[in-house]
Amino acid sequence: MTSSAGTTIVIGAGIIGTAIAHDLQKRGRRVVLVDRDAPGKGASFGNMASIAVTEFMPASRPSVWRQIPGWMLDPEGPVRIRPSYMPRLVPWFLRFIAASRPSKLRALEAQGAALCARSLNDTLELLGDVGLKDQISDEGCLSLYTDEAEFKADRDHIEILERFGFPHEVIGRQAIKALEPELSDKIGLAVLFPQNRSMKDPYKLVLALADRFTALGGRIERGEVTGFVRGEGIRGVVLKDGRQLAADEVVICAGAFSARLAAMLDEPIPLETERGYHTQIMAPGILMKHSIIWPARAFMVTPTAGGIRVGGTVEMAGLDAAPDYRRSKVTVKRAKEALPNLECRECTEWMGHRPALPDTVPILSASARTRGLFYATGHGHLGLTYAATTARLMGDLITGMKPPVDLTPYRINRF
Repeated sequence: MTSSAGTTIVIGAGIIGTAIAHDLQKRGRRVVLVDRDAPGKGASFGNMASIAVTEFMPASRPSVWRQIPGWMLDPEGPVRIRPSYMPRLVPWFLRFIAASRPSKLRALEAQGAALCARSLNDTLELLGDVGLKDQISDEGCLSLYTDEAEFKADRDHIEILERFGFPHEVIGRQAIKALEPELSDKIGLAVLFPQNRSMKDPYKLVLALADRFTALGGRIERGEVTGFVRGEGIRGVVLKDGRQLAADEVVICAGAFSARLAAMLDEPIPLETERGYHTQIMAPGILMKHSIIWPARAFMVTPTAGGIRVGGTVEMAGLDAAPDYRRSKVTVKRAKEALPNLECRECTEWMGHRPALPDTVPILSASARTRGLFYATGHGHLGLTYAATTARLMGDLITGMKPPVDLTPYRINRF
């Protein structure tokens, strides 16, 4: 085993792990970032490029979960569960329903809001650190509604934002067309979220963080972690090729794959994968400035990565099933309802694994069982949104400083 000499190993080179590794290296830690793939090649490669500060609401709120049975019966519905995987999901769904109690929902809303209230400023600071200040849009996001009935159906979302003071503005058809002329005339109302800014290329941010991390003296190791070395606390990791890397601290932030690693350490967590799909359109035939979401149609469109990205569907089928790219085609069809002149030329389809906890709130925590072990996982749809804030909070936690947010609600043993 190679000598640790005060080493922190960060497992997972997506946006969360790379941001944490960068933060710890800046603080003077000796950090090794470990992943079986190159940085940013997992879920971080295909996210919807949004700093979505208004999207922290628990998925378990009744207005959502009451629609799930109907969605599941609709082959083009926004949520799809493969029948063969259904039995595996029962324990997760029981926790999901338990998180829908009114008192629990209020607590979860506050926990999400506490992170999102910091996320834009933390992201801007991180972008400054890596020389990418020009990589974030000035425009916000538009949430679309055909009429008052659709708007009222999403009213609980708006009320949560009002309660926590997140800025938003309800606008009518004329103002909508002034902001985004390509939007369909059938859109009668919209809510502008000015803080929900978009990254011009989120993959470029991961690469810049990895480059900055190595320039500061950090090390990247390619390899799949298949085991851990433990003594009185964590002592290192074992890679699939037989290598052992010694460490004084290990941070697990491997997204949806974190559950497998936690199980090796006798610390199971109820983490599932929400398989997300996108279509990247490089010749869309239109120009957009804002990202858009249409809650009633359950899709999102973002101008990013040199084109337009369409996504927004959820599939529950585990980590190993083959992709079903019919899910991508559904969201493109719906996007054309909002953007009638959208063309799907020079398109690529992608699927990735979003790490989903039943209460929608991430785990940002020291292990409850093993000294020197930490977790940062379960960010769901908000990996990019929470990345800079997670790095700051975990950096404080790991180095013994007091984080600016109380991390008790995000502990690993809350379930």
